[in-house]
Amino acid sequence: MTFFNSSLAHTLTPASLVAEQLSLGYGEQLIIDQLSLEIPEQKITAIIGPNGCGKSTLLSGLARVLKPKAGQVLLNGKSIHLQSNRKVAQLLALLPQEAHAPDGLTVTELVRFGRQPHQGFLQQWGYEDEAIVQDAIRLANLEALAGRALNSISGGQRQRAWLAMTVAQSTPLLLLDEPTSVLDLGHQIEVFEIISQLAKAGKTIVMVVHDIMSACRYADHIVALKQGAIIAEGAPKDIITSDLIRQLYGVDCHIMEDPHNGSLLLTGAMRSSR
Repeated sequence: MTFFNSSLAHTLTPASLVAEQLSLGYGEQLIIDQLSLEIPEQKITAIIGPNGCGKSTLLSGLARVLKPKAGQVLLNGKSIHLQSNRKVAQLLALLPQEAHAPDGLTVTELVRFGRQPHQGFLQQWGYEDEAIVQDAIRLANLEALAGRALNSISGGQRQRAWLAMTVAQSTPLLLLDEPTSVLDLGHQIEVFEIISQLAKAGKTIVMVVHDIMSACRYADHIVALKQGAIIAEGAPKDIITSDLIRQLYGVDCHIMEDPHNGSLLLTGAMRSSR
């Protein structure tokens, strides 16, 4: 396992993120309607729910990518849309589902982009910036690929490079949209372990997750969405029940505790006839 380096966890001051009566959509289509949510600080929050329920839309609204139709998102108690791009980028980093970079860009060059919000006329690139970049590359186990072009490595390796870039941004808030969607099982576990290390180091993490068992194992807090509304919210062991799984996915299953790590497991899953 990769251990979290101190330069990536230096003096992280928590930041609060709250949605108040938030309504989001595209064009005339309303997807999220008057949703209120307070993200627990320095914890991992997993947003779960069926395809099309609004998970990525909600994450885009929280990250200021999508402008609300109504309501607001508060970052440290102030409307996120009334704060400067630079200020928001120093507090919140987003890893979208699909990220694109110029052809020929290397892994290290991509990760260095994460330091841009901290650069300026009075603060140029320095030793601390380079140390943070190198530590982010090590955290993502990309040392052997650091000089390679992004378009010459696998999709899973590129995903880890993008994750390293968001880590190098050194923000207290990290929003991840399906961070393991293109990864094999081994690399999925590796990325979730990295996310756990980041939370233990003081980051607040919000991630959209499809795999319920991974959400139960790694998240401290789960938000269950259906048709753009929160139908359950809380610690995994408090809210994940066979009734909730049936309500979300139309699947019958049994819930049991993993004897090795205590997290929840779904067994005997089959399409519900009810």
